[in-house]
Amino acid sequence: MELTYREMLAADYDESYALWLKTEGMVLSEADSREEIEGYLARNPGCSFVCEDSARQVAGTILGGHDGRRGFIYHVAVSPDQRGKGIGGQLVKLSLDKLREAGIQKCHLFVLENNEIGNRFWSRSGWIKRSGIAIFSTDT
Repeated sequence: MELTYREMLAADYDESYALWLKTEGMVLSEADSREEIEGYLARNPGCSFVCEDSARQVAGTILGGHDGRRGFIYHVAVSPDQRGKGIGGQLVKLSLDKLREAGIQKCHLFVLENNEIGNRFWSRSGWIKRSGIAIFSTDT
């Protein structure tokens, strides 16, 4: 089966959101609305990608971006029937390459502690789990 990687577009929202909904360990919120994702893609052009299978269905996603200093990755998801084919790793590589081109030298991501699949993926991929950092959040 042929896989195609390309920049994520606003038109990919419905398929991407459907994949995120069925991805174990992924938490969605109001920040994942169509309007929020469209804004994120507009502020971070060229850093987010989808993988399509030969039927042109979204098989994987990554949201990548930066604040001018640090890169951030969100919503790396691969359809369960497409896992084990290197899709997640290729999506990460594409996004990191774009961040590097933008002059970003370090990238962070957030994984829930109880997301076993996500934690295994990132550990196997060579990412370092940080300790000594607490994340605080509030609504604006």
